[in-house]
Amino acid sequence: MLTILGFAMIATFLVLIMMKKMSPIAALVLIPALFCVAVGQGAKLGDYVIEGVGTLAPTAAMLMFAIVYFGVMIDVGLFDPIVRGILRFCKADPMRIVIGTALLAAVVSLDGDGSTTFMITVSAMYPLYKRLKMSLVVMTGVAATANGVMNTLPWGGPTARAATALKVDAADIFVPMIPALAVGLLAVILLACVLGRRERKRLGMLTLDEALVTEPETVLVGAGGGDRLTKAPKATGGAGTAGGTEEADEDEEFKGLDPDRSTLRPKLYWFNAGLTVALLAAMILELMPIPVLFLLGAALALTVNFPHMPDQRARIAAHADNVLNVSGMVFAAAVFTGVLTGTGMVEHMADWLVGAIPDGMGPHMAIVTGVLSLPLTYFMSNDGFYFGVLPVLAEAGAAHGVSPLEVARASIVGQPLHMSSPLVPAVYVLVGMAKVEFGDHTRFTVKWAVLTSLVVLGAGILFGII
Repeated sequence: MLTILGFAMIATFLVLIMMKKMSPIAALVLIPALFCVAVGQGAKLGDYVIEGVGTLAPTAAMLMFAIVYFGVMIDVGLFDPIVRGILRFCKADPMRIVIGTALLAAVVSLDGDGSTTFMITVSAMYPLYKRLKMSLVVMTGVAATANGVMNTLPWGGPTARAATALKVDAADIFVPMIPALAVGLLAVILLACVLGRRERKRLGMLTLDEALVTEPETVLVGAGGGDRLTKAPKATGGAGTAGGTEEADEDEEFKGLDPDRSTLRPKLYWFNAGLTVALLAAMILELMPIPVLFLLGAALALTVNFPHMPDQRARIAAHADNVLNVSGMVFAAAVFTGVLTGTGMVEHMADWLVGAIPDGMGPHMAIVTGVLSLPLTYFMSNDGFYFGVLPVLAEAGAAHGVSPLEVARASIVGQPLHMSSPLVPAVYVLVGMAKVEFGDHTRFTVKWAVLTSLVVLGAGILFGII
């Protein structure tokens, strides 16, 4: 019964948010609460929620201070050279812009933190997507999938969890998988090409100057034939003027690239760059817990760049909306994960899936693990999968002579899909900063993420890694 209710709860949540019948925060709270009552454990709901909040509180703290830190770095102009370099590469060509999104997300993912990747990628690319009226779900989908492939780095989390759970060396898992993961990254770039060509066909191309210059009298709108973007009179936004507010907001968003904004601190550029490199290095070396690092980094960045209290308050207020949305989503997700875990739904779902594997598939348990990693890492946390399910799969494989290393390698192929899971806090940073509905992101991204994961699995089988 718990197995059926667990799948029903997840399905209900996904259907409601994809159909936009409920907001993600409301769905994450109310649906598990109702199912907790349905399984007869309503009296324990408070305990489950507090336990879930306690588990995710460090993540929420990390996201809060990371948003403030990188928000300040964006304000002071640290990433402006990156944005200009991407713009030069993109040349206002939608296809190049989408490829640039994939490349930027992949490179920034080297720090091993999804939230950092999404904050930098969206901050750099969002103004250009808005200016050219490109699809924002293309940006979020490509960024999430690229980050999912790179999330398999030993310091990214899943590989280390697999190594810990099966008592093997993380390097023995990751290094042989590099060719398969490289194929997966190429698949993401190819996907970016396909989606970019689709956007190019829909929108056409502009010159770089046309894309960057903002004229008071004009905004860019779609031309009649759909082949190019042309300039049209800007709506005043007065009463009865359709689209006036949206276009005004669009211009306001584009000012994120304003080279004359008052928050720029060019004299402190190398201090800010050094601080960011030191912060990322400390994260990789695990010198301190990540929430503590971002807390210290945000405090130091605010103090040095904005020594006057009114300026500090203004910067904090400027990023308060993102902080509230993301931290609120994380704590709401704590209700969902707390109920899933506390009621035993996750355990029963995992046992049912493992038990459903035919005995004849035993010698192919590595491949089975790779296939199962897609739904299991999407519907449960990495901790739940790697510490709860993976040892069972590895034990079943060992009985048929399958090496634990092969099972461990196969277990990380589902990460491109995992990074769009509603249980991953970083995805709320992505959709929140990009101003995309989570349901829209899910509906667009899942199919491409599944395809990318299967490409990685297929490459691993082809190369004899799995």
